[in-house]
Amino acid sequence: MHPANTRARPLSMAQVLLCGAAVVTLSMGIRHGFGLWLQPITQDMGWTRQTFALAMAIQNLAWGLFGIFGGMVADRFGAFRVLIGGSLLYAAGLVGMALSPTPGLFALTTGVVIGAAQAGTTYAIIYGVLGRQISADKRSWAMGVAAAAGSFGQFLMVPLEGQLILSFGWQQALLVLAAMALLIIPLAFGLREPGFHGGTPAQRSQSMGEAVVEALRHKSFVLLTLGYFVCGFQVVFIGVHMPSYLKDHGLSPQVASFALALIGLFNVFGTYAAGSLGQRIPKRNILVFIYWARAVVITVFLVVPLSPLSVYVFSAVMGALWLSTVPPTNAVVAQIFGVQHLSMLSGFVFFSHQIGSFMGVWLGGYLYDRTGSYDIVWYLAVALGVAAGLINLPVRERAIVRPAAQAA
Repeated sequence: MHPANTRARPLSMAQVLLCGAAVVTLSMGIRHGFGLWLQPITQDMGWTRQTFALAMAIQNLAWGLFGIFGGMVADRFGAFRVLIGGSLLYAAGLVGMALSPTPGLFALTTGVVIGAAQAGTTYAIIYGVLGRQISADKRSWAMGVAAAAGSFGQFLMVPLEGQLILSFGWQQALLVLAAMALLIIPLAFGLREPGFHGGTPAQRSQSMGEAVVEALRHKSFVLLTLGYFVCGFQVVFIGVHMPSYLKDHGLSPQVASFALALIGLFNVFGTYAAGSLGQRIPKRNILVFIYWARAVVITVFLVVPLSPLSVYVFSAVMGALWLSTVPPTNAVVAQIFGVQHLSMLSGFVFFSHQIGSFMGVWLGGYLYDRTGSYDIVWYLAVALGVAAGLINLPVRERAIVRPAAQAA
């Protein structure tokens, strides 16, 4: 097989965007609503919030860890098989989440299994296909479209999930989501890349080990990775704990559902704008703005009197900043290192994001159980936002120069 064969008949951009966006819509849409299950499950099962938060924290950590290996497989054998496996795991994990009788089994299914499923059905895998099938002059924009689709999934799915819980109960609602997760399988057929059929790995001019060592020695890659920790801390803490935070302050569950939906709706515009602007201005400037703006928005939210209106305004503005870090971060990785190992390297960066997610969701439950308040974690989210902006300031986006023998 000649190396050119992997690019001989690329998939159409419309097909890649349509199928990739639909996969991300389903996968991210389902997970964005998990915060709605915190109180129904803990109250029905007699568990603490920390029990639920720990399972969510494990889920985020498993997502990040398995994302590295899922990216390796996708880069070498194509995304198709990874997406199929991820869909099956997602359905199995949601069934386990509904039926687990003990905290340990709940942590295994909700945490490890669903986390592994998300690793095989979300951004790193889809962005690898986008990077290989779409030219560099449209890549950042395409990543913004895919991220916007994930946000639309939140806007679409969160109210639906809330209604499913009200109509059928939390267990049956999870079983419905399990069936929906299987819809990823037919979509995966639209992302079968030329050059990966029959399980034949694509030829590589650089081994996985060489790519990892090169990235970890690159200052800008390390800075991006550190900054992404903060993104995970902030968004997962808010996504999982804000419904309970609002209910603790006397607001109805419907306010929380609408708030999460607004985050998803406005992030459609935020992520699309971030991806489009990444074609025109330095992506590090976009990242610095996003992190500092989050710190300001959270501070204002904590200072003003809490009401449905303040929640909706916060959700709209925060939504525009929610996952808008994803397109510029992944586009910088592709710009520096190329697309040969993009899914794997994106997986490494995302692992840092998920360590932050673990800390955000777990600390939220832990400190609430200890202090009866989320205040400390909100303050941490502000401080970390300031720090992440500073961390991204020195990032340089120039393509790496490799020895001629390796680049040949």
